[in-house]
Amino acid sequence: MSIRVHVRDVGLDVPAYTHEGGEEGGSWFSTLLSAATSGMKRQNRTLLDSLSFQLDDGDRLAVLGGNGAGKTTLLRVLAGSLSPTRGSVDIRGSRQALLNLGLGFNVEATVRENIFLRGTAMGMRPTQIKELVDPILEFAGLAPMAGHRLATLSSGQRMRLGFSVSTSIQHDIMLLDEWFGAGDFTFVEKARERMSGRVNGSRIVVLASHSLSMLRRICNKGIVLHHGKLLFFGGVEEAIAAYKSIYQSSEQYKTERQRVEREADRLVAAKLRELERERRILMNDELAKFQAERNRRLEALQAEKERFVNARRSVDEIRRRLLVSAEKAGFSDEPPLDTSGRNSE
Repeated sequence: MSIRVHVRDVGLDVPAYTHEGGEEGGSWFSTLLSAATSGMKRQNRTLLDSLSFQLDDGDRLAVLGGNGAGKTTLLRVLAGSLSPTRGSVDIRGSRQALLNLGLGFNVEATVRENIFLRGTAMGMRPTQIKELVDPILEFAGLAPMAGHRLATLSSGQRMRLGFSVSTSIQHDIMLLDEWFGAGDFTFVEKARERMSGRVNGSRIVVLASHSLSMLRRICNKGIVLHHGKLLFFGGVEEAIAAYKSIYQSSEQYKTERQRVEREADRLVAAKLRELERERRILMNDELAKFQAERNRRLEALQAEKERFVNARRSVDEIRRRLLVSAEKAGFSDEPPLDTSGRNSE
């Protein structure tokens, strides 16, 4: 069977309700009163506007656009969870969308029961689900908790369960909103390996992501959306170039870039202040070390001086005692007096 996705002039309008009247900048009481008494005005909001493109067997489509451009909405239309209000979507082949990993779950049901609920929402047959229950539990690491209520599981365990069910079988067409990368390290490695296998095994892949390097690596075609309108459809490199040209010229990009530059300047200034504080601390530490070393040497010199003075005093004391002893013994350095009146020769 030939696998393909054919989107013809697809549009999606949804009703939006707003309050009529009300004075901007009024008091909180007037705002509250206006909200309670004013009527509701219905307006149609266009989420997708006249999209047309075709994907054939082997195509990998990158969906590019800023926030609010309509990427996720387009994926939901392709998945069948939203019906277009205009145009048509012709899809040949089985499809699987990794958009909401918790879709079809009931927190009051057990883990095993939720596998059946999610599998049924995916269009799987009961016999097929029954054969996949044990492999799904094993892959998610939840086999010991098969009989526990879903409400008792952590958010990470629920995510693992949803991913394991969603990727349990290979589909012809895979629809992805960003690449899966959440959870603990061990599970993320298994999940990435399975994702790569499922993408490689799919006949058509539609991937919405802000990672341009990943889109270059996986996709061969690209579309650029802006406020629900298709601005470009063609090769992935040309689509990325068009996306950069359109997005970087927008006021949103300029404002965001200015914000990022201001934040970068703030971070750089903060880092410089931190480095200056560290430099001063190091200088103070070095100065303190120098002063401590100088004081140590001064103390050593003072101690040496005191030892020298004490030694000098000891020598002087010994000399004095020797002189005293010599005098007592009748020894003197002076010549004896001549009592006969003659000088001694």
